[in-house]
Amino acid sequence: MPINAHPDYLNAEKKFHEAGTDEERILALEEMLKHMPKHKSAEALRKNLRTRYKKLKADFAKKSKSGKGKKGIKKADMQAVIVGLTNSGKSSILKALTNAQPKIASYGFTTAQPEIGTLNFQGCSIQIIDLPPIASENFDKGLVNSADTLLIVVEKIHEIKTVLDSVKTNIKAKRIIIFNKIDTHDKETSRKISETLKSKKYNFIITSVITDEGIGDLKEKILNSFNVIRIYTKHPGKRQKQEKENIPVILAPNSTVKNVAEKILHGYSKKVKYAKITGPSSKFKDQKVGLKHVVKDKDVVEFFTE
Repeated sequence: MPINAHPDYLNAEKKFHEAGTDEERILALEEMLKHMPKHKSAEALRKNLRTRYKKLKADFAKKSKSGKGKKGIKKADMQAVIVGLTNSGKSSILKALTNAQPKIASYGFTTAQPEIGTLNFQGCSIQIIDLPPIASENFDKGLVNSADTLLIVVEKIHEIKTVLDSVKTNIKAKRIIIFNKIDTHDKETSRKISETLKSKKYNFIITSVITDEGIGDLKEKILNSFNVIRIYTKHPGKRQKQEKENIPVILAPNSTVKNVAEKILHGYSKKVKYAKITGPSSKFKDQKVGLKHVVKDKDVVEFFTE
């Protein structure tokens, strides 16, 4: 213990000795280094703590790399992939959007493997994948290249180009810039950040997982980034469920009633005699149509079989 140690240092030192995991020890050491005395007599201790800190981080990274390995990820109908630099708040964004519970820590490279969550929004289930930082050995370019939408998380404007350069191989994916941690800036700085992003014509959203600023709008922006239509179904003779309770069939634009039936069950269209449509593609409620009828977003389809 150094002479004249700050109370915060003493608390961090206590946490270090009580820690049960390497992650907790790393966090405690960071606090100890932050609050330890700056005088010359503490130089030896400072050097010792830094050496211990570097060794712990190296051991932690090695364990993460040699752990469970890469998970096989089956692509969903709608898939968005989160990319960014270390400590940009990617994991916090994943947690704010989905049911996932990723590790969140102040030290870098916390995300060692892709983390998966599901964003349930307006009846749709959207697969959200948080990748390790772009500088990580585990950064998966394959997932980047197959994504429908890329969520680029930054906390500084100059980071955008760095991240965009790392994902430029996927030219088809929609890109959403998420300027995170806006709660750390005052109103005037926030205004300037927004104006700069607008001037560069980015598709962006400004967020804070601390205050929830922009999270609702981000969900809307993610859903709208997919070039899909949502078709709801109902059973003959039964009332349609509320939209929030009814999971839609996700299809490409210009799909037909036959495509809806086949998405529900392969071969089902052969049993369909006709269907009734209510919604944007119908001329009136419960319009009787055939399998070739082209459906539109938010149509409600009722199938009748032989």
